[in-house]
Amino acid sequence: MSSYQADLRKMRRWYKLHPRTAPVVFAFFMAGIMAFLMCATIACVNGGLTADLPRRTWESYVVAMPVAFICVMFVRPVVVRLVALVVHPAQP
Repeated sequence: MSSYQADLRKMRRWYKLHPRTAPVVFAFFMAGIMAFLMCATIACVNGGLTADLPRRTWESYVVAMPVAFICVMFVRPVVVRLVALVVHPAQP
C-alpha cells in the first residue's frame, strides 16, 4: 500500500464519530428525514402544490426537526423494547 493510500485511510477514519454515538446519530438522521417528509406532505396538502411549497416546507421544518429529534430520543428505548417483545432474537 502506498503512503498516499495510508494517509487517505487515516483521513477517512478521522472524521467518523465513535460507535457509542450511533444511537444519537441514528435519531438525528431519522428525525431529520421524517420531519422533512411530513412537513412537505402537510404543506402540500394544506396549501397545494404551489411555487411557495419549498418556503412553507422549510418554515415548518425549522420547528419540526428539533421536536422530532427530541421525540425520537425519548421514544427509541420504548420501541427497542417493543421490538424485542415481538421479534425472535437472531440465531447464531
